[in-house]
Amino acid sequence: MTQKEKIDELFDRGVTDVVVKKHLYDRIKTGHKLRVKLGVDPTAAELHLGHTVVLRKLKQFQNLGHTVIFLVGDFTARIGDPSDKLSARKPITEEEIKKNIKSYRQQVGKVLDMNQVEFRYNSEWHNNMDFAELFQLTSLFTVNQMLERDMFQKRMKKNKPLWIHEMLYPILQGYDSVALQADIELGGTDQTFNVLAARTIQPYYQQQPQDIMTVELIEGTDGKQKMSMSLDNSIDLTDSAEEMFGKVMSIPDPLIIKYFTLLTDVPLSEIKTYDDGMKEGDNPRDYKARLGKEIATMYHSKKAATEAEKAFERTFKEKKTPDTIPTYVLKKAGLFGIIDIVIETKLAPSKSEARRLVEQGGVRIDQKQVKKWNDKVAVKKGTVLQVGKRKFIKFV
Repeated sequence: MTQKEKIDELFDRGVTDVVVKKHLYDRIKTGHKLRVKLGVDPTAAELHLGHTVVLRKLKQFQNLGHTVIFLVGDFTARIGDPSDKLSARKPITEEEIKKNIKSYRQQVGKVLDMNQVEFRYNSEWHNNMDFAELFQLTSLFTVNQMLERDMFQKRMKKNKPLWIHEMLYPILQGYDSVALQADIELGGTDQTFNVLAARTIQPYYQQQPQDIMTVELIEGTDGKQKMSMSLDNSIDLTDSAEEMFGKVMSIPDPLIIKYFTLLTDVPLSEIKTYDDGMKEGDNPRDYKARLGKEIATMYHSKKAATEAEKAFERTFKEKKTPDTIPTYVLKKAGLFGIIDIVIETKLAPSKSEARRLVEQGGVRIDQKQVKKWNDKVAVKKGTVLQVGKRKFIKFV
């Protein structure tokens, strides 16, 4: 791929908007080296493939020789990003933040060359910001501007509260770009309001307003909502090759091409042949398996991906249990409420989700389907609990 082709793909593949496109394109084309910023709040311990859409765009900048900055929002996480939220985020404690960020560097390293990354925390400057400077920052914005935010508009229409601290979030995120002297900031389409804030703040500090590049958001395995751990529809970077492959095989068919485009390096010309093939009657399952192997190979190895495909075939095509199953220590055999053991083994995030899974026929004990959410089931050493298509626990 030529330098021009790399730059063109940088601006086109998965990109929804660029501000200001000509300005940024000209700077890159002329060889100007940029400081490229991406911020992530540590609201969970795992990053998922949804995060890699923008991480992979950051990688493209890195490959072109630009300085990439991965910013952990350990301070702003205490406020909570109101983007795409109909209610304020639950506050996160410092202890939870420290726990969540423990493996971020390792996970980000699955995509970026960490030897060439500025890995920063916004507590470096926000912990030392005084009220005088905060007042100066807030004076650059009006309440009217904040209320234009689409999510705040939705809340007001539903008569839901807006909290003052939430309005500070984009201002503090904007100041991050000042502290880092960012030339460009990346983000998902849900981050547009936040990343634009820096363009208002930077001139106050005699800095040129940063350019902005937003990328597509990707739906989770349910095919409906944005990928999120809290929605139990994510494919996590910490997942095993088998888990990754199995989750990919569960996505709805209409997502296959989007996943190939945003989550892999497969050339767009080849992806088009996949799309044409399915339109002409090819089995989408074959392309989905190809996608699963591609992703499992990227984050594990080709050997692990091949083994993952074999394990999937064994479990779902041949209707057999996997060769290796996570175990759970059973204190005492007996009768247990099915909802209780699903929650106890953490195979569902909530009682309501566990009940939904049972009612949809997705819970089995020793391959026998549990039909009622309030059933009691016999559990002893050697019992295998299955939730959904991929989650298994063996009691020992």
